[in-house]
Amino acid sequence: MFEKLSEILKKATNRIANALFLDKNLVESIIKDLQRALIEADVNVSLVKEFSEKIRKAAYDERIKGLEKKEHLIKVLYDELMNILGKKEELVLGKEEVIMLVGLYGSGKTTTIAKLGNYYQKRGRKVILIGLDTHRPAASEQLKQLSEKNKIAYFIDENEKDPLKVWKNPDLQKNIKRYDLVLIDSAGRHSLDKDLISELKALNKEIKPTKTILVMPADIGQAAKKQAKDFSSVIPISGIIITRMDSSAKGGGALTACAETKAPVFFITNGEKINDIEEFNPKSFVSRLLGMGDLETLIEKVKTAVGDKKQDLKKLESDLFTIEEFVDQAKKVGDLGGLEKIKSFIPGFSSAKIPEGLLENQEKRIEKWEHIIKSMTPEERKNPELLEKQTSRISRIAKGSGVNTSDVRLMLKQYNLLKEFLKTGKKMDGDFSKGLSQKQLLKLAKKFGKFKNLGF
Repeated sequence: MFEKLSEILKKATNRIANALFLDKNLVESIIKDLQRALIEADVNVSLVKEFSEKIRKAAYDERIKGLEKKEHLIKVLYDELMNILGKKEELVLGKEEVIMLVGLYGSGKTTTIAKLGNYYQKRGRKVILIGLDTHRPAASEQLKQLSEKNKIAYFIDENEKDPLKVWKNPDLQKNIKRYDLVLIDSAGRHSLDKDLISELKALNKEIKPTKTILVMPADIGQAAKKQAKDFSSVIPISGIIITRMDSSAKGGGALTACAETKAPVFFITNGEKINDIEEFNPKSFVSRLLGMGDLETLIEKVKTAVGDKKQDLKKLESDLFTIEEFVDQAKKVGDLGGLEKIKSFIPGFSSAKIPEGLLENQEKRIEKWEHIIKSMTPEERKNPELLEKQTSRISRIAKGSGVNTSDVRLMLKQYNLLKEFLKTGKKMDGDFSKGLSQKQLLKLAKKFGKFKNLGF
């Protein structure tokens, strides 16, 4: 979505850093490029003008000389981008929370509530999703499918058309106390009409949610400002989730419009997968735009995909790292999204060219590995080195799983290499879970450079 803006910002910082002198022609050329990119990202023109003036003022500040001026200008560029996006405000949860999601048709409330539920469930919360959208025919079924697929508790009543009666259902009220995070999917309309206003007020009065979050799609752009104000005039809005940030050129307009209303953006979603949700952090967002990466958010995405449990680290210790665990972890890493998404989080890697179809090939490879494991005996799964000693086993497994012997050998090769990597890391550090120093990482990178020949 922000590819063009990111490209211009990277070029701007490089031009500033590499310039011998920050003369007027260079400064005005950079400002013009930045203006064009920000307007194309749907940022309000008055904000762009204000942003430009601050950059211009910093560039022409005679009190700052030489190298310090270039560093100062890049810092001002960074700071002002964060200013127009607003401050980071986390969604702080108490011991027991009831959160109601509101928004118009097409905002993606039902998909978002599942993503939010999955996000917090992976972080140890006891979550239940409740479907109170009784107007959209497919809403209950969609919530049911998403909940069951991702193993999240839910409650719907497909036969009841009154959302207040669904909420008051005795079975729901009896079991709801078992959960410390209740997420409610409310109904939408094409506009904030009288019926929706009346329903939202009634639900708010009856449920008394601890927080109410407005869900808006990025493609409404600067209209987000009006929508946020309209909903806030009906019921108290705690904050906002902006959806579909991956597919709209108007995302900049939506983000900056929310910042203008002082409504905090808690999360953004950027894809169809269950893990395509992240806390909105202007600092991290700008770092990625400038090609500086964002390892903190990447770590959070890993937690969302695989959970944040100590037993996961224990499994990764070489003695417990079975071939079945190897395939399971490979699948979980695939849930993070495409390599094109992941690379923007890694400093210095955003401009790397990822071969087309690499991720799809890896997904197909994992499918084959699952079939291979099913064709292995329990003894072979426990001791895969048997396959290397008795190659006839490889032929049998390949035939039984409908793959080539080369597929079996590749799986074994990748498993052994990763197991050796984990074992080496543990020896070097003493405690693998604490991570490695930069020097140790360089040693490992040199030793395991052969990864590139294995299709990773």
